Amino acid sequence: MLHDVADATHHYIGLLDGDQREHGIRAITDDDLRHRWAYTPGTRPGLALGDLRRDQRKAVHGMLATVLSPHAYAQVAAVMALEDVLDHREGGHRDRHSADYWTVLFGTPGSDEPWGWRIDGHHLSVNVVVADGHVSATPFFLGANPARVTYRGRVVSQPLKLEEELARELLDRMGPTARRLAVVSDTAPHDIRSGNAPRISASEPVGVTPPQLGKPAGELLVDIVRFYLDRLAFELADEEFARVDPERLHFSWEGSLRRGEGHYYRIQGPELLIEYDNTANEANHIHTVWRRHSGDFGDDLLTAHYEASRHTVVRGVAQNG
Repeated sequence: MLHDVADATHHYIGLLDGDQREHGIRAITDDDLRHRWAYTPGTRPGLALGDLRRDQRKAVHGMLATVLSPHAYAQVAAVMALEDVLDHREGGHRDRHSADYWTVLFGTPGSDEPWGWRIDGHHLSVNVVVADGHVSATPFFLGANPARVTYRGRVVSQPLKLEEELARELLDRMGPTARRLAVVSDTAPHDIRSGNAPRISASEPVGVTPPQLGKPAGELLVDIVRFYLDRLAFELADEEFARVDPERLHFSWEGSLRRGEGHYYRIQGPELLIEYDNTANEANHIHTVWRRHSGDFGDDLLTAHYEASRHTVVRGVAQNG
């Protein structure tokens, strides 16, 4: 798995010329840049897909495909393609294009030093760090506008369908008492609450827990968490899921329970935050994110790596002395 990620990244780097490497590769120690991310329209650091050759663009997609599960890679490709659909709906005045996505590397694979990359643009941000045999991939943001394209009332395109349907199924499985605990507000926020903050603010979890849900609904809540984590290649998802404490999850819903009206939900655990918001454009504009409190941007992996490195240096100095 790690070899595949490293090989795909090496392949991309090998296709870059000198000027592209200068603009497309930054230091893994550039914490300010690594933590500065966005999911709104706009230019990004690094190299834009639209400025790359065809083989280079395919190599960027190859990097994504090694980290993502097949279904999540299909979602990502659909989200990127929606930029052209949205541009057409808006009359082209914002000049959106499906090539308006950027990639920036932080260091390069091939040594014992950590490295990583980010691929992002409107409604997409995948942040990868590799250190000491481990991979971090949060924040992981996916959005969609339009979230749903229909023909005579039938859905033609809906790349984030399960993100909504599984949560609604969970609400349906709940008993009245659990639902009263889960629905904490009749009004949904206009966006995910964490936004693009570099770190998640500590907040008291609200809503309903698996023990309060009972077995069928509680199992579905855990399945929804697994669904979000399964955006990653399955080996990576397994490692992430092993960190989850199912008994300490909280699920909360805000906004309307009626389809087609603004709604939001949040799943929170000790090291986990999942947010979903669908309020804009008459509830046809979805934002979702999966984050880890201490592990976003690979911060936990990097801290452990540098602490281990300092201990090794200290031991070496003591032995030499």
